[in-house]
Amino acid sequence: MNTFHKISFVLAILIANCISASAIEFMVDGVRYSVNDGNTTVTVAGYPSGSKPTGHLTIPESVTYGGISYPVTSIGEEAFSDCSGLASVTIGNSVSSIGRWAFRGCIGLASVTIPNSVTEIGGWAFYGTAWYNNQPNGLVYAGLVAYKYKGKMPSGTSIVLKEGTKGIAGNAFYDCDGLTSVTIPNSVTSIGAGAFEY
Repeated sequence: MNTFHKISFVLAILIANCISASAIEFMVDGVRYSVNDGNTTVTVAGYPSGSKPTGHLTIPESVTYGGISYPVTSIGEEAFSDCSGLASVTIGNSVSSIGRWAFRGCIGLASVTIPNSVTEIGGWAFYGTAWYNNQPNGLVYAGLVAYKYKGKMPSGTSIVLKEGTKGIAGNAFYDCDGLTSVTIPNSVTSIGAGAFEY
């Protein structure tokens, strides 16, 4: 095999690998979805570039594309970041995780309905939303996930998570230097990245 053929062969393999490794994306009702590994479920990827949702948004339990029904199992990182016109969100019961910064900066987002199926929430997922800003100081829950400790934590604080808590979000106790102990129930199945950082 001459050099030209060797180079052509290697390039063909690289291109084939890139195509198979790239995520399949499609749109349903103006929302982008990305097919997960295994091609059986999808992640909400957000809206098309330059498009921002307003009003109410419902994340369905499943979407159909190409004649195939896909359960919606997650909301991706930064999926709806900075969608200031978004007022409320209802998340379907099939969703188990919400990515980091998913709704960060959605200043008009005042109502969030999170099902009990959600066990993982990435750090700062609701940072800067009206929903979070309107919560009282102390430990804020998003569904059954301990989402974030709001306000300055007093020194010598002990936290006992509620029975039935399913997860601790990423960065939930970030910079809580007053925390001396945490009691975590057996129901917790996930602890997010940086949950106890600093």
